[in-house]
Amino acid sequence: MTAQAPKTKNKTLAAWLAFVGGPLGLHRFYLHGLGDWLGWLLPIPTALGLYGIERVQQLGQDDVLSWLLIPLLGFTIAGCGLRAILYGLMTPEKWNARFNPQAAPDAAPGRTNWFTIFAIAGALMVGTAVLMASIAFSFQRYFEYQIEEARSISQ
Repeated sequence: MTAQAPKTKNKTLAAWLAFVGGPLGLHRFYLHGLGDWLGWLLPIPTALGLYGIERVQQLGQDDVLSWLLIPLLGFTIAGCGLRAILYGLMTPEKWNARFNPQAAPDAAPGRTNWFTIFAIAGALMVGTAVLMASIAFSFQRYFEYQIEEARSISQ
């Protein structure tokens, strides 16, 4: 019986999975297998953020719980975008040493190509926009809440 060689992990595919499917943990499952507990935890803040969006649609913008839940989705998407950037910018030697230890340091799965660059650029644009929107939303809601509380105290 012959031993099967371990499969190599492609840096470009990992960057795209982190960018597109990161909030579902797809990049973690690709790199670490289905037993990765962080991969199983990533959908939780994603689902909570989507629930916050649903609450805003049903209950309106005055729902305080949705103010807390919606940024979870944004921060998860931004964090996965950052992970895609980090994967894409990793040197072939470092990538192959970490994820393909059986391969040569300059093996093809760790090399950067144009598809990797597109994943990095997309993750940078979308991740930055989502992060800034989440921060702005959080601060706006927080300060509106503070003003309403001050008004209720002063009356």
